[in-house]
Amino acid sequence: MKRIKQAVVTVSCACLLGAGFLMPAQAALIGSDQIVRSDSAARSRIDGWLARDEVRSALAAQGVEPAQLQARVAALSDDEARDLAARIDQLPAGGDGGDILGILFAVFIILLITDILGLTKVFPFTRPIHR
Repeated sequence: MKRIKQAVVTVSCACLLGAGFLMPAQAALIGSDQIVRSDSAARSRIDGWLARDEVRSALAAQGVEPAQLQARVAALSDDEARDLAARIDQLPAGGDGGDILGILFAVFIILLITDILGLTKVFPFTRPIHR
């Protein structure tokens, strides 16, 4: 028991001493216009991609209604919108369809997560985690 106490005290002292050291950091100011511009650009890229006929038909084949999809895109956080827009930007122009399936899968996962969190109700097979 005494050895365990000594080990805990030694580790605690090392952590407290280590907490006193300064760590280098860099910071820069980011204007709100840059944030708003990047977020609106990401959402406009998503909206433009979702407006394409082949994307709408593929989503309709999966049972996703356009109105629900637009509501889901509007409910995305800024980070999620930027991530989805980045994935869309990585698609090849006139792609082979394999990447479109990846994007559709990502949209499906986002819709599924929001259903599980109880934010929406699109899929009948999900139950929200809170009641």
